[in-house]
Amino acid sequence: MSKILKIGGIVVSVLLVAVGGLVAALALKKPAMRPARTGTFEATPERIARGRYLTEHVADCHGCHSERVTERFGMPLKPGGMGKGGFPFDEKFGVPGLVCAQNITPDPETGLGSWTDGEILRAIREGVDRNGEALFPMMPYGDFRNLADDDATSIVAYLRTLPPIRNAVPRKQIAFPVNLLIKSAPRPVDGPVAAPDAAKDPLGYGRYLVTIGGCLECHTPHDAKQQRIAGQELSGGWTMVGPWGRVVTSNLTPHPDTFMGKATKAEFVGRFKSFVELDGEKAPIAPKGRNTVMPWLAFSGMTEGDLGAIYDYLKSVPPVERKVVAFPDGV
Repeated sequence: MSKILKIGGIVVSVLLVAVGGLVAALALKKPAMRPARTGTFEATPERIARGRYLTEHVADCHGCHSERVTERFGMPLKPGGMGKGGFPFDEKFGVPGLVCAQNITPDPETGLGSWTDGEILRAIREGVDRNGEALFPMMPYGDFRNLADDDATSIVAYLRTLPPIRNAVPRKQIAFPVNLLIKSAPRPVDGPVAAPDAAKDPLGYGRYLVTIGGCLECHTPHDAKQQRIAGQELSGGWTMVGPWGRVVTSNLTPHPDTFMGKATKAEFVGRFKSFVELDGEKAPIAPKGRNTVMPWLAFSGMTEGDLGAIYDYLKSVPPVERKVVAFPDGV
């Protein structure tokens, strides 16, 4: 018996050493990355305008990275807080710890002022910060890797024009072992990226907008590990909890029972455009339990052509039967 116990002890010791070695290796491991692009991106008026459009109305970067008026419908941006960061994502969002949206203004000490253009671009599309550390994938770089080169560099050029705001954001605090596992999330962009031609490939262009606009991420149900469930894309059902309360995302597939199954293109575009006049002062106070995380106010600034491309693409996806109660706590 003593011999068996001795052998068992040796096996356990070997396993512990192996596990310890694996943990140490993961702790020292750097995420997959390539060197950041060098040089400064050309900031023409056209490029800055394109970057503003994408940042404010398509990718909705300010939805996470800006201060918002949470009690008003659609949570409009608070004047003077654009890009300052600080919004906390914690356990309620499925984060094992705390991740705060970063300051993306050009402040040299607390924002992006000391970053190169290439470092900002790499963070957006590849999920690696200027120090070579993996960003938590709450930042949707897995989808932003699809951003076309011209669009991505335009976003960088626009961010440089934001008024700098000094606002130090807490460092991320991720529980073990997720703090090690997220190192495998970043992936280098392995070549040039171009956007589909809206005229020649309208469905591809619509899919591009749906991807970089976050529609695919938010309107797909997630499993217990907060991963999108394959085969149920865009069918809704993801519960999102935050300052807006508890909201369940809608089914965007063209099932006959959904809005997308019944709406005409004019109705779809008009629904977005109906919010174009709302801002921090004009947006009404949201009824209890009926505020929304859907960025209606941001998306209302999209062109009718882009909204129409999104409609056409959503009409082309396989219909999925899923009934959703968007405001389960509404009164």
